[in-house]
Amino acid sequence: MLFKEDPGGASSMPTAKQEESIRTGTRQRGADGLSGGAPMPFAELDIGVLVRRDEAVEHLIRELQRTRARVRHTWPMPEQIPVDYDLVLCELCPDLPKRLPWLPGLPGAALILVIPAGVPLDLGLLHICAPHAVVHLPVTPDAVLSALAIARNHFLYERRLRSRIDKLDDNLRTMRSVERAKAILIETKKLSEQDAYHFLRRTAMERRVPIGVLAAMIVDSQELLG
Repeated sequence: MLFKEDPGGASSMPTAKQEESIRTGTRQRGADGLSGGAPMPFAELDIGVLVRRDEAVEHLIRELQRTRARVRHTWPMPEQIPVDYDLVLCELCPDLPKRLPWLPGLPGAALILVIPAGVPLDLGLLHICAPHAVVHLPVTPDAVLSALAIARNHFLYERRLRSRIDKLDDNLRTMRSVERAKAILIETKKLSEQDAYHFLRRTAMERRVPIGVLAAMIVDSQELLG
């Protein structure tokens, strides 16, 4: 849905550079309401709106639709927030923490909390829900775009951090398995620490398995045999 520009404000004569921009069409406003033909960062997103519908929320939904994202409104709020969205705008309610399907610090989607007009802000509840952004009704177009950008960027940053943490955890587990496997080889085969490591590496290459997998097999077999 298109919105007409408000021509309010003092008028001024355009500069030569501005006249050139107008003439060549380098500053146009498209159906999305964004300037200059910039790429649409939200066009491929699925956005869920879980907020009680009223005039202010209707306006919020229209602003979200202007980003060309796939927007779906759901109310009443389900017992558990759906995880099939890329981004969820959710009304802040007292039992919201129980409705979030993910563990704290491990969100399944970018979360934006919507604060209705006249509702006191509960900072404690806000902290527990750990949103990526917050918007207050009624919204402005810039507030909606800012919240979407901030929430999406924070979510993707958290996901990259979790991926790095998972890799570090895997590396630590591998190192522990290798050290335990070396200790077993040192004791059972009477090898030096260096020879035990070379044995692990050579055997892993021959069997075409990662050294961590081989080390874990040796540790498991030793534990099984007692």
